[in-house]
Amino acid sequence: MFSILLFFHSIFRWLVLISLSLTIYSSATSLATKSLFTKKDDQYRHWTATIIHIQFMLGMVMYFKSPAVARFKTIGIATARGITESTFFGVIHISMMITAVILVTLGSAFAKRYQEDKKKFSIMLLCFSIALLIILAAIPWPFSPMAQRPFLRP
Repeated sequence: MFSILLFFHSIFRWLVLISLSLTIYSSATSLATKSLFTKKDDQYRHWTATIIHIQFMLGMVMYFKSPAVARFKTIGIATARGITESTFFGVIHISMMITAVILVTLGSAFAKRYQEDKKKFSIMLLCFSIALLIILAAIPWPFSPMAQRPFLRP
């Protein structure tokens, strides 16, 4: 079961990055051109938040099933030396991703409730951009010094 979750978590990583990038680009160009907040923009906001929440749920299930996190729970943070794979997944990855999900959720919720189009685009641009930067830093890329994973899990 863990390998199936890992596969879907790997696939959804790319959906999260694509949807965030698309929504950020759309918000930035719409803000620059002073466009109206259309149904398309609202769908970008909605689907980006939905995709990141699905990824979050997959990640939380994996967090409690992961052998790397289980090792971290066994040794504890006090005895961990440096940033190991267990420390990365047990503390860094999860805390940064939760922060990013909170930012996307808040940005989506505020954009949904604001009346002014400029405020909607501004809040989405700000929250989603910061979330994207956090996510990019917290993903275990193949070239990451903290924990390496392939671009796509088989």
